[in-house]
Amino acid sequence: MLKFIKHNLAGIDGVEIYPIISLLLFFLVFSSMLIFVLKLPKRRIDELSNLPMDSDTDKNENSNE
Repeated sequence: MLKFIKHNLAGIDGVEIYPIISLLLFFLVFSSMLIFVLKLPKRRIDELSNLPMDSDTDKNENSNE
């Protein structure tokens, strides 16, 4: 199965650049998200972690309906 794919891709000029671009794009997105999460203040993380259990949010959403 893989030899059919390799054979088809071997005929395309410049195809070897696509895996490199995809790896760089993945690494860029992953590292930027890692930096974003590490710089996030502890207070904001606590606020977001308690959000599903916050009963005030449910009351506000129900009153808007």
